[in-house]
Amino acid sequence: MKIGDKGTVTVKVTKENCASAIGSGALDVFATPSMIALMENAACEAIKQSLQEGESSVGTQVNISHLKASPLNETITATAQLSNIEGRKLTFKVTAWDSNGTIGEGTHERFIINVEKFLSKLK
Repeated sequence: MKIGDKGTVTVKVTKENCASAIGSGALDVFATPSMIALMENAACEAIKQSLQEGESSVGTQVNISHLKASPLNETITATAQLSNIEGRKLTFKVTAWDSNGTIGEGTHERFIINVEKFLSKLK
């Protein structure tokens, strides 16, 4: 993997990913937790081809601003671009937008982990 690697994912705003359904608000608009999950998914997409067998990544930090609401049936796209690598720690610049422009932006950190070792610590 290298600085600049990018992942992009898209989702449609539905009742299931709205604030009213998730419990992060009362309105039928794209929920902040849904936007953050989409950004994390974009980061996973950015690095998935570079991970070795038995490796995965886990999110450890998000610093996101949700700038504006998106209504039902709107299409949301998120991108994550790898901006820093410090050993196993990866930092991404993340952005989300709809047909009216940017709806969220910030940074997201993930750590590369050995899946077996990580899961063994949960027992």
